[in-house]
Amino acid sequence: MKRALFAALVTAVFSVPALAQAPAQPSVQPIRIGLIVPLTGGSADMGNSARIGAQVAIAEINQVGGYLGRPLELLIRDDQADNDTGLKWAQELVLKDKVTATIGFCNTGVAMKALDVFQKNQSVLIVTCATGTAITAKYPAADSYIFRTSPRDQLQTQFLVDEIVKRGLSKVALLVDDSGYGEAGLKDLQGALARAGLKPAGVARFKVGVKNLEAEMKQLQASGADSLIGWTVGPEEGVISAARAAVGWKVPQLGPWGLSHASAFVASGGKVDGTAMVQTVLPNVFLERNSAFLRAYGKASKETPIGSMMSAAQSYDSVHLLLRAMFDSKTGLSGKDLKKALENPSNTYRGVVSTYERAFSPTDHDAISGNMLWLGTWRNGERGYYYKDDERKASIIRRKESTAAK
Repeated sequence: MKRALFAALVTAVFSVPALAQAPAQPSVQPIRIGLIVPLTGGSADMGNSARIGAQVAIAEINQVGGYLGRPLELLIRDDQADNDTGLKWAQELVLKDKVTATIGFCNTGVAMKALDVFQKNQSVLIVTCATGTAITAKYPAADSYIFRTSPRDQLQTQFLVDEIVKRGLSKVALLVDDSGYGEAGLKDLQGALARAGLKPAGVARFKVGVKNLEAEMKQLQASGADSLIGWTVGPEEGVISAARAAVGWKVPQLGPWGLSHASAFVASGGKVDGTAMVQTVLPNVFLERNSAFLRAYGKASKETPIGSMMSAAQSYDSVHLLLRAMFDSKTGLSGKDLKKALENPSNTYRGVVSTYERAFSPTDHDAISGNMLWLGTWRNGERGYYYKDDERKASIIRRKESTAAK
């Protein structure tokens, strides 16, 4: 029974008529999955994209029978990118609603505040967007109920520094927000630079919510830097790009995945064009799984550009990885059962971000390894590969390395 339904799911197509959650039949209890993301505020582009990505996956799964005839139901909560609100929803979903598992969190600080709720109650959490290195490092993987499908900052910072070195640049200016996310990112950046034998040419800090960074940009320009890494979230990445253009500083601007958010494009007035950012996935007509997902997403939302393709695709893949763990579990759907099943998958999952032979293991709860990252850019208001040749190279799937550096 399990295998037949699983096979049907694997062969299901993306064309789903609607994303509304189908009401459960009175005699059938749905499998409830929590989703905690920012649907309002400065991080809403990430959160709404994650929501739609998860809904696309849920609609596909329910169309072919759900889990053993039981539909999957998302319990969606808006954390507003606020730590205390995220904690409140985590407590409600785990302790009151008794969800089977939870996916989501787009902000590192919000995720960190809530982690103990999942760990202490042995309830699986798959973080689909937040990238702070500490999220999957807080508990040893062997004991942890925290998994992640987004690239941790330790990988992103190393990727950016490797790109700097590849270009023959050596005087890097760092413009970093003063949040917990910025503080952790600065530490990772400094570590990656030190491993390359480099030191920042200049460092400037700013508060999240800032609307103008021209003074800070002039300060860094005066340092003689030959490149700029801005480390912050989407809207402020846009403010950085706008300031760089305003002062006429022509050095390359690089950044983490936040530079790819629609809010960065909007806040910059399009000045993000030509910048470079870390990506796990980009629109690619050569990949059927990728283009089919974008078609399904397009039926659900007409936003242009998509708020965050990475958030959407990683959340979509997370739902499917969770479902496969449910089918793999031989003893039930408790947190312990799902943890063991996620760590020991029986089948390869061909996802949107990548093909996962083993996304997680008992010693590694991060689905993304450094070799899976791409350098993206904004080009004429659309996201694309920075290096055009990478678009064709992407048809050769970059599978997760057997061991990810910690």
